[in-house]
Amino acid sequence: MRFDKYKAGDFISFSGEFIIMRDAAHKRIFELFQKGESLPIDFKNKIIFYAGPAKKPYFQSIGAIGPTTSNRMDPFLKFMYDLGVYATVGKGKRSSFVSDLNKDYSKFYLIAPSGVAAFLSEKIMSHEVLAFEDLGTESIQRIIVKDFPLIMGIDSKGNTIY
Repeated sequence: MRFDKYKAGDFISFSGEFIIMRDAAHKRIFELFQKGESLPIDFKNKIIFYAGPAKKPYFQSIGAIGPTTSNRMDPFLKFMYDLGVYATVGKGKRSSFVSDLNKDYSKFYLIAPSGVAAFLSEKIMSHEVLAFEDLGTESIQRIIVKDFPLIMGIDSKGNTIY
């Protein structure tokens, strides 16, 4: 799905792939890159969801999952865009430079609703750990979602709802 037609404040029902990453995974990816080591996944055109799923109950593919505070990943955002990341998903206001970065790179920041982690987990069709399993809930994971609710927080022109 392309987000070009959406502007800040628009509601989106997204179906597709998210790559789940949080602080520790971002840091490790950055360190691997600095050392010249190969990265465990190709980030080109990926949508990064800042989240940490809870332990999975036996009857679901994943536990409750909600967005985490996005601005903690801001120090890595330009680096991730340079790797080809298409968009990010999380919660909360980003650092002041993110609007300009989104405009310069034609990228997007989407907001997932918080406080409804059990509801969001019902939108997940499949789940797998891709890398850094030792990080537990902060490992790099892939989920496929259907009708996942989002709000365009910062569009590719740098417009923001904040």
